[in-house]
Amino acid sequence: MKYKIRTRLNAAHPEGKKIQYARPVNPGKVTLQDFAMRIAGRSSLTRGDIESVLTNFAEQLPAFLKLGMSVGLGALGTVRLSIHSEGMEEGAPFTASHIRGVRVVFRPGVELKEALRHISFEEEES
Repeated sequence: MKYKIRTRLNAAHPEGKKIQYARPVNPGKVTLQDFAMRIAGRSSLTRGDIESVLTNFAEQLPAFLKLGMSVGLGALGTVRLSIHSEGMEEGAPFTASHIRGVRVVFRPGVELKEALRHISFEEEES
């Protein structure tokens, strides 16, 4: 995996020290069609069959998340929603209007983590 070095101000140091961080280089985006073609090459299903399944999965996932359920994706991991709200004093009335946002949280499974454990890194030349 290629990375670049980025220099940023360190917010923890008010005197404005700069610190270098590694950032991954994104060489592009893999589309649903690309993904389906890769899977089709490893199975008896067609690219269209796989695209259909992945599209239907993506369309149905929000319905389960909106019910507050976590969705298990086998070796891939688990997806759930997290909400952020204003803090209210104990005993003060709390309503849904105090909820400020929803975030999708993905927790990778053990097999996915293991598959990504050994990555080699190289700095991209500027």
